[in-house]
Amino acid sequence: MEEKFNFLGFQDRWQKYWEEKGFYRGEDFSKKPKFYILVMFPYPSGSGLHVGHGRNFIPADVVARYKRMKGFNVLHPIGYDAFGLPAENYAIENGINPKISTENNITNFRRQLKSLGLSYDWTREFTTSDVEYYKWTEWFFEFLFKRGLAYQDRSFQWWCPHCKTVLANEQIIDGNCWRCGTPVVRKELKEWFFRITDYADKLLEGLDRIEWPDRIKSMQRNWIGKSEGAEIAFKVELPGGTTCEIPVFTTRIDTIFGVTFLAIAPEHPLLHELTTSDRKEEVGRYATEAFKKAEMDRLSQDREKTGTFLGTYAINPLTQERVPIFVGDYVVYSYGTGAVMGVPAHDERDFAFAKKHELPIKFVVKPVSATADTEKAFIDYGTLIDSKEFSGLTSEEAITKIVAYIEKQELGKGVVKYKMRDWLISRQRYWGAPIPIVHCPEHGAVPVPESELPVLLPDEVDFSPRDTGESPLANDKNFVNTKCPICGKPSKRETDTQDGFACSSWYFLRYADPHNNDAPFDRAEIDYWLPVDLYIGGAEHAVMHLLYSRFYTKVMRDAGLIGFDEPFKKLMNQGMILGADHQKMSKSRGNVVNPDDIIQEYGTDTLRAYMLFIGPLESDALWSTEGINGVFRFMKRVWNLFSENAKIASYISSAEEKDVDIMTDKMVQHITNQVENFKFNTMISSFMEWLNYLLKIREEHQTIGRTKAFREALEAFIKMISPATPFIAEELWHRFGHRDSIHVQSWPAPKNIYKEEVITIPIQINGKLRDRIEAPVDAGEDEIKELAMKASKISAMNLDFSKANFIFVKKNPLEKSEDYKGVRYASTNSFKKSEDYKGVRLLNIVIH
Repeated sequence: MEEKFNFLGFQDRWQKYWEEKGFYRGEDFSKKPKFYILVMFPYPSGSGLHVGHGRNFIPADVVARYKRMKGFNVLHPIGYDAFGLPAENYAIENGINPKISTENNITNFRRQLKSLGLSYDWTREFTTSDVEYYKWTEWFFEFLFKRGLAYQDRSFQWWCPHCKTVLANEQIIDGNCWRCGTPVVRKELKEWFFRITDYADKLLEGLDRIEWPDRIKSMQRNWIGKSEGAEIAFKVELPGGTTCEIPVFTTRIDTIFGVTFLAIAPEHPLLHELTTSDRKEEVGRYATEAFKKAEMDRLSQDREKTGTFLGTYAINPLTQERVPIFVGDYVVYSYGTGAVMGVPAHDERDFAFAKKHELPIKFVVKPVSATADTEKAFIDYGTLIDSKEFSGLTSEEAITKIVAYIEKQELGKGVVKYKMRDWLISRQRYWGAPIPIVHCPEHGAVPVPESELPVLLPDEVDFSPRDTGESPLANDKNFVNTKCPICGKPSKRETDTQDGFACSSWYFLRYADPHNNDAPFDRAEIDYWLPVDLYIGGAEHAVMHLLYSRFYTKVMRDAGLIGFDEPFKKLMNQGMILGADHQKMSKSRGNVVNPDDIIQEYGTDTLRAYMLFIGPLESDALWSTEGINGVFRFMKRVWNLFSENAKIASYISSAEEKDVDIMTDKMVQHITNQVENFKFNTMISSFMEWLNYLLKIREEHQTIGRTKAFREALEAFIKMISPATPFIAEELWHRFGHRDSIHVQSWPAPKNIYKEEVITIPIQINGKLRDRIEAPVDAGEDEIKELAMKASKISAMNLDFSKANFIFVKKNPLEKSEDYKGVRYASTNSFKKSEDYKGVRLLNIVIH
């Protein structure tokens, strides 16, 4: 009679047992090889976890458990990103102090995380709103301030009317607040900034040394936006007879002879001065409207480029021609010089602008071996024409010589510009790490002495946000009024708090030494554990948290605090779990699936296995009740087979034992490879295949279930599935008569009695043979795709695979088929000859 799969009867028992034994604590300075795996820590919202949170928590836990079984000393910690707008908004909506609501939310989060069977080192848990933590967040602010990397400046910033705080450029999504979705507006305030621009080149260089998704590295490169070009001054005759100069930055100085207009940003300080009296009303109206738009929207290549004439003209310094000056919203003052030269013949944006305003279009660069199409802009490099003494030069030659010429004539110079702006760090909110600065009438901004840190957030304060541009802390006289640390005169504390990303920019370091009261961390602990070996989290933080963490790390390395300059060796981005409506799960959409409910009905192991099985880690996946029911049936079949076999006390021999041993070895090889390559969905599929084999061979040969080979297969199976389904594995392991935990066992090693057949697959790029790879004969398309992208000749091409189309050819190339139109083939010698082979014979990668 089958024993009921009563998962609720053993889950809590084993969770308590693991915590009491301390199996998952990282051991400082162990002689084992270390492995530091980290997931981006969550912010503790009031709604708690939903199953989508398990998309990164559970795969990371599988890796952590696997690495322990492979003999690594694993650091796998967890904490809570508690400061910031989400927690404060929740507290305001529910009429409760954010400190209290955050503590309540964390209690619930902790319970839910433990119910998922996550093998965290709970002794290292912390919260960014803990006084013991934000003391050092303040310390880091002063650290940057003393190194000249923190400064205060008055400027127009994006303001969220709902959250009532400023936002960094990175936090504006389609003109709306990234948190609440409210349209943002401009507000002039005095703010604190970090000079992240000082590290632009180092941030770019480091991307070449880390194993991150190409998409994330590309996003950071584009955000930093390094441009090498020239800056040249155009003289302007102002109304009234005076003159001034407008410096213009361009990366295509070779096209300067084709300039037919200038465009300046609506924020440009010369806008009013450059506008004639008859144009002031229209220009003012245009600038006001443009001022409301987010920079990202204004720079978008998809939107129409608008502008209006100022009434004045500039002089091209190389041709002495007069060209009209426009104000255009596609020009932003924060990039370059806030002015651009319009070259319609060689810039698509300028071409459209010139057509709309009926401006001349002068071609001064032609294709090297063709005639220019005058109906559209020619934007590539070519050969210069109608460019005086520079005619006949290639664009590359002309750029070098024209820069040298304008430098010699003192008309301009070669320069490097960046799109990235300094990091706006201050927030006009209560719930954040205080900025430890005192404003003295005599000495200006003075850092609070280190011995007086932390500056504590007052508990009794009206934390409702203000429209005044001030933090709620400004109303607390006891907090604000203080004395200057230098002269002792009455002074005022800074009332803005730090952006929540300041807290998360160094948290990964604190896990190495979380209870240190004398420093943010001990150098020896950092040298042992850091950098993080594997970091898993969402791609939405590409130009925020991930960029800021790299900045902090590089500053610390330069100061000698740490010995490395990149915080995360390898980064993986998980996909999202979508609700039944095919949308991202969120409480507001009402499509959230609570893990508590799933665990109660199916058990933690079923939830974990389903989250791994649902699809490739990096892809979005749709939550399916039918899907989790299928995995639940699999778990029950595992339970039944292993429960029955646990009762067998003696063994017999059987002729089929060799087949069982070979299958076991095959699965050890396959599943090990799948875990190593984070192919968790195919890993679960392999377990399903293995289980089916064991059940089938037992049915066909009833005595096989009583053999030593079958028992060894079961024990290998349960060991290898334990990282994915830890509770059932522990229960069955003990039922097999073992007294110690399965989670302190070693990962099974292959015996290599199974020899995997491989096939050679030609790899083409756009139809041309570039390389060959060897793959297992039963390899799936995902595995072949991964091997192809990592092939030495292919990887050396530095291709962008994000928009590539992978064409898997499964027919013999010599067969006449419509499938092969336009595809060129190499020798057929590399193809498997057997007619029954149905796998991939060739891969053609089409790069768009």
